[in-house]
Amino acid sequence: MEDHEHIVSAYEEELSSLNNKIARMGGLAEQVLGQSIDALQGRDPELAGNTIQQDEAIDALEKEIEEQAITMIARRQPLAYDLRQIMAALRISSDLERIGDLGKNIAKRALAVVEEQQPKQLMLGLRHMGELALEQLKEVLDAFIERDADAALKVWYKDEEIDAMYNSLFRELLTYMMEDPRNIGLCTHLLFGAKNIERVGDHATNIAETVYFLVHGTPVSDERPKGDNTSTTLPLQRSTG
Repeated sequence: MEDHEHIVSAYEEELSSLNNKIARMGGLAEQVLGQSIDALQGRDPELAGNTIQQDEAIDALEKEIEEQAITMIARRQPLAYDLRQIMAALRISSDLERIGDLGKNIAKRALAVVEEQQPKQLMLGLRHMGELALEQLKEVLDAFIERDADAALKVWYKDEEIDAMYNSLFRELLTYMMEDPRNIGLCTHLLFGAKNIERVGDHATNIAETVYFLVHGTPVSDERPKGDNTSTTLPLQRSTG
């Protein structure tokens, strides 16, 4: 009996360790994303450089989680909910790694526009979009820690808000480019920055789906919300594609 209790206790500790690593990874992803947006808005090359380096810690944690998850599956042979917990950690760590990469890419855009004069209105739009993506990331990570499928579902439905902001910003950036060719360089970097933020929203939505599946054992039944229609915005989309 004591041996069984010891095995159960050790297994619970391993699951707790896995959850803690996801929480740490999520905190780092939030930090990288927030700093990258600050660096872009403030044209701060030092902050951008530091943010790019921080992404390495996220990558290292993803490898740790992957190795631990594989070991746990091999040794414990978990079933049902326990297996879903381990698989959820694997999937979420993959999304968080991508969010870290997207934050790093935004920071690289910040380095590219250090000398550029940035239109205040455009930067405010980008900032607002970034804050919404950060909010969704925080909420979905809280939903994972709390195993709250309803909270995850709220984040899932919110993805359309980021898409709507991206569509609006895309049109504004297009207008600036067409009004003055000298704006094309800056606006292209901001456009890629905005697209990276929009992709963060997509990964937060992925995590929401994972949390829902973790709790219920079934996928989200509704059609995935998607409001990015920039692929039909012409003629610039054709010329840059």
